[in-house]
Amino acid sequence: MSSTAAGAERVVSGMRPTGPLHLGHYHGVLKNWLRLQHEFDCFFFIADWHALTTHYEQPEDISELALNMAVEWLAVGIDPKQSHLFIQSQVPEHAELHLLLSMITPLSWLERVPTYKDQQEKLRHLDLSTYGFLGYPLLQSADILIYRGTRVPVGEDQVAHVEITREIARRFNHLFGRGADFEARAEEAVRRLGRKQARLYQQLRRRYQEEGDQQALEVAQAMLEEHGSLSLGDRERLVGYLEGVGRQILAEPEAQLTPQARLPGLDGQKMSKSYGNTISLREPLEEVTRKLRTMPTDPARVRRSDPGEPERCPVWQLHRVYSNEEVQRWAAQGCRSAGIGCLDCKQPVIDAVAAELTPIQARIREYDADPDMVRSILSEGRERAVDLARDTLAQVRDAMGLDYR
Repeated sequence: MSSTAAGAERVVSGMRPTGPLHLGHYHGVLKNWLRLQHEFDCFFFIADWHALTTHYEQPEDISELALNMAVEWLAVGIDPKQSHLFIQSQVPEHAELHLLLSMITPLSWLERVPTYKDQQEKLRHLDLSTYGFLGYPLLQSADILIYRGTRVPVGEDQVAHVEITREIARRFNHLFGRGADFEARAEEAVRRLGRKQARLYQQLRRRYQEEGDQQALEVAQAMLEEHGSLSLGDRERLVGYLEGVGRQILAEPEAQLTPQARLPGLDGQKMSKSYGNTISLREPLEEVTRKLRTMPTDPARVRRSDPGEPERCPVWQLHRVYSNEEVQRWAAQGCRSAGIGCLDCKQPVIDAVAAELTPIQARIREYDADPDMVRSILSEGRERAVDLARDTLAQVRDAMGLDYR
């Protein structure tokens, strides 16, 4: 993998504020973010512009939902001291990069994104015949590329979005990364390394380009990353010169598949607001208990004395998430032998979900009571995001001939 402009691994991810977060979001996305924030430089944003691609007729809800989402992120443990949290529309550089990338992105690339027609089919009740909806994969690409994200945590259904981002970055670098004066400017940058390191760089470059010495490439890349006085532009120019290509202006990200399997909803399907089968993070525990107690079970268990099969039961899927092996054995044996009733089987899941939600909801109440602190956290995250986004845009404008200094 090519080095990023900052010489560090960076995670970029966002969520649309279209409603309350539920346990599917927690297990499918947020628990992964909790792990990543300890390992990488993380940028997590509330994608309010993306919410408008499908919910543009309900703009009055977005600002409230965005603030609630920030509260819920903080309540589950996303740490603003380790991650940068901000609202997408408060970093307008996303929109400018989106516009500039639209100049070079073939229309057919957007039309072939698998989720484009799939979402139109699923959301027939919405009018999605808009440029915003067609172009949302390109806006996602701008969201990632503006921060030179190297890792994008996604589910399998989102891998195509990361792949089109890689293609757009590759096309941009091909078109604008090797101007007529590229080699001359690269040689100037070599001289700025200092005599000793310039000589070493040239030796390593020859070894890689003439002999295919991969170790020489890695040593030279590490030397450039550690060089303290190089400008960002010179570093990227030297990486491209080293590899025999142009200057890498936009980094190609990698999809990082989310390890947690999907959390089933109350009906056994994927938990989703669209299916009406969710348990939200803010759900009163009495309502959680009611929903879980009335969940459908194995249809073969008409009477308490009828044996059942756990694999046919949505409750069993929740046991796999929430119960240890001992409880799972008890539930499976009791179901197949009719030794326990369905309400007995549900009780450990009810207790586990309540134990998970209780501390989260306590923290939600604390953050809800201090909205100014939440806005301050988002403002601090925005400042870091803007610094990096402006730096990327400066290089993009320069490469596209839009630098009028």
